[in-house]
Amino acid sequence: MHQLSVAELGRGLRDKQFSSAELTRAFLERIDALDARYNCYISVDREAALAAAGAADARLQSGDAGPLTGIPIAHKDIFCTRGQRTSCGSRMLDNFIPPYDATLIARFKQQHAVILGKTNMDEFAMGSSNESSYYGPTRNPWDTARVPGGSSGGSAAAVAARLAPAATGTDTGGSIRQPAAFCGITGLKPTYGRVSRLGMIAFASSLDQAGPMARSAEDCALLLNAMAGHDPLDSTCSTRDTEDYTAALDTSLEGLRIGLPREYFGEGLDGATGERIDTALQALVALGAQLVDVSLPHSHLTIPAYYVIAPAEASTNLSRFDGVRYGHRCDDPADLHDLYTRTREEGFGDEVKRRILVGTYALSAGYYDAYYKKAQQVRRLIKEDFSACFEQVDVLAGPTTPGPAFEIGAKSDDPVAMYLEDVYTLAVNLAGLPGMSVPAGQVDGLPVGLQLIGPHFAESRLLNVAHRLQQATDWHTRQPADIERGSQ
Repeated sequence: MHQLSVAELGRGLRDKQFSSAELTRAFLERIDALDARYNCYISVDREAALAAAGAADARLQSGDAGPLTGIPIAHKDIFCTRGQRTSCGSRMLDNFIPPYDATLIARFKQQHAVILGKTNMDEFAMGSSNESSYYGPTRNPWDTARVPGGSSGGSAAAVAARLAPAATGTDTGGSIRQPAAFCGITGLKPTYGRVSRLGMIAFASSLDQAGPMARSAEDCALLLNAMAGHDPLDSTCSTRDTEDYTAALDTSLEGLRIGLPREYFGEGLDGATGERIDTALQALVALGAQLVDVSLPHSHLTIPAYYVIAPAEASTNLSRFDGVRYGHRCDDPADLHDLYTRTREEGFGDEVKRRILVGTYALSAGYYDAYYKKAQQVRRLIKEDFSACFEQVDVLAGPTTPGPAFEIGAKSDDPVAMYLEDVYTLAVNLAGLPGMSVPAGQVDGLPVGLQLIGPHFAESRLLNVAHRLQQATDWHTRQPADIERGSQ
C-alpha cells in the first residue's frame, strides 16, 4: 500500500480494497521500522492516528467520504495541533502542547484525513538543510550522508522514503521546493495568502506560506483542495474564491509559453543539473509548449534583500518566546532580565540566534533606512520584473536548486554558502507568487528538480504543466533503492 499515490489510495479506500485502519497501521509499522535511519518524524501519536482511521472507516462504510477521507498525512511540526506537541524543531517549544488546531490542521480533520505524525524541520523554519533542528538532522533517503533540504526536509524525506503518502510543508524562501527537489518529490508553494497561516508558527510573516508535498502533481492538487481558502481569522489570507485544482490537470499544453529567465541558467548552476533541466524542458516542448527567453534583471539582488527582510521579521516574531507564557523557561532566574536572556540563550539554536541578531540590527535606529527600507524597495523591483515577464509568457521555468543534495556538514560552518542554495527560489516568496518543484531526473543517482513559477493564483496552471510532464515521464515514480524493510 505504501507504493500507492494519494489518488490511488483514495480509490482503494472507497472501493473497500483495504480500510483506513489497515492503511494507517501499515504506515505506522514502516515508521517504526525505518525512521531511525532517516529521522523524518519528531513525534508520532499512534493511538490518535488509529482512532482517526477508525472514524474514517465508519464514514467510508456509510458512503459519506471525501477524496482524503482515511488518507494518512504527515504534517510539518510548525502547525499547531491540539493535544500534540508542536515544537517547530526547537528546544524552545519542546514542551509546547497547543490547545487549538491551526486552520490547515482543522481543514484536514474536516476532510477526515489521518494525522500520522509531525515531521522534522529546521528550527523555526530557518535553514536549507534540516541540520538546525533540535532533534538532529533528517537524512536524505537517496543517500543518508546527504541533507534532505530545509526547512521542510522531514516532510520531503518522509514522502520519498514512503513513510507517508503525502505531507504538508511551509515555504518562506524555498522550504517546500528545495527539499522536494533534493528528495525527488513534487512540492507546491501556493500564492501568498492562498492558504491560511493561522496556527502556523511564524518565521517571516510576509513570506511564509503553507503548501502540499507529495509524489505527484495530482496528489498535490488533491491536498491543495483541502488546504486552500479564505480564513476570516487570518488577515493575510486572500478572500479570492478557490477552485477545484484537479479540474484542469489534463488540459493540453499546446501553445503554452514557458519563459526561461536567462539569469537562472548562468554561472552557479551545476552543469549536469542544467542538462537535466534542458531535457525536462524539451519534454514540455514535445507536449506543445513554446520556450521564450526572458530576463529578471534584479535577480542578483534577491539574496541580499531576502536576508534583510526575513531576519527582520523573524526578530520581531520570535520576541514572544520569552519564558513567561509558554515554551522553555530557564531554571531559577535571578530576575526578569536573567529570565529573558537565559531562556532565549538556552532555547534557541545558533542559526535562529544569528537571524535574530541580523534582523534586530537591520531594524535598529540609524540602520532601518539603509537596510530594511532599501530591501523593501528592492522587493518591489523584483516583483515588477516578474510582472513584466508574465506579460510575455504564461509560466516561468528553471532549476529549483544549483545542484543535487549536498553532504551533511558541508555548509554548516559557512552560512553564506548555505544561503546561496536558495538563489533560485527566494524571489518567488518576495513577489508572493506560486511556485513548485517537479522531479526532473537525476545526477549521480541524486534527484534534481524543475521549478515552475506562475502569476498570482495560477496554481491550477502550474499543476497542469507538472501533471502533463509527469504523464510523459517517469522521474516522479523513481524511488530510493534502500527504503524497503528487507534492505535493513
